[in-house]
Amino acid sequence: MSKLVITQDIEKLHLEQIKAIVPNWEIVAGRDSSVWLEHLHDAEVIVGWKKEIAEQSIFTESKLHWLQSWSAGVNSMPLAEMEKKNILLTSANGVHAYPISETIFALMLGLTRKIHTYVRNQQEKKWDHSDMKLEIHEKTIGIIGVGHIGKETAKIAKAFGMTVLGVRHSDRSEEFVDEMYTTDQLSEVLPKCDYVVVTLPLTNETHHLFGASEFKQMKSSAFFINIGRGEIVVEDDLIEALRSGEIAGAGLDVFTKEPLDENSPLWEFENVIVTPHTSGSTEHYTKRVIEDIFIPNFKSYAQGGVLPKNLVDYKKGY
Repeated sequence: MSKLVITQDIEKLHLEQIKAIVPNWEIVAGRDSSVWLEHLHDAEVIVGWKKEIAEQSIFTESKLHWLQSWSAGVNSMPLAEMEKKNILLTSANGVHAYPISETIFALMLGLTRKIHTYVRNQQEKKWDHSDMKLEIHEKTIGIIGVGHIGKETAKIAKAFGMTVLGVRHSDRSEEFVDEMYTTDQLSEVLPKCDYVVVTLPLTNETHHLFGASEFKQMKSSAFFINIGRGEIVVEDDLIEALRSGEIAGAGLDVFTKEPLDENSPLWEFENVIVTPHTSGSTEHYTKRVIEDIFIPNFKSYAQGGVLPKNLVDYKKGY
């Protein structure tokens, strides 16, 4: 009998929908490791990455054929070994478009309209203008990584009358993006932007993509937003750019080391907003992973077909 392991709590409705697809399979589901740990080695399909999966199902003989990640990023997984064993991997890419694009604009608007400054002032009962003067309307935003999140961000940017510049591997045109550039043209894009928004996955190519040189290319009035991965940025170079006034400020949801070290100066900078890697959090997360990605893929898988959604290319890393 084939076995499916889901390392998350899911609603009864979703469980019944999955059972209807494979009535003869054994299905094990639950967030607590005591529910699924002993089942990993003989599971054909696993939903949700846990560190125990590497030991029980990847770096040992097992029945694992397909892993559905619970996150969009897959850089923490042993991709080389998974590719070697021909394990299919699908990500949760696309689940985050709404919540992360909302966070991007929350950070951009917060920095532009000094909301973070006023919150601090409120705590001190301090009535102060704080030299608030900037607008977001009709500014230029550079979206570095035009995937699901980048596209939604571009769409929202147009409501503010912004000029949208996009950067990705392909310069293929995209709705709501005024100009598209390839990654090797990044240096042409940065000097034009009032906001630089990083929505990239972490790969060998994107590791430390942003360092001292890139921050020097940005306007001194520009804001830097990173909701991708911390390792895409040389964090010490970002700190120096903020300290020296090379850039105007930053909204950061991801960091090289998480949790962010309590001694990091990023906590103290007046021109920085820190959020604890929560930009993708949403009340609809489980529903979207199961209904929009896993169930359509599982129906195709059960019928011997290809996985139509979010199949990871091991060569690209996403």
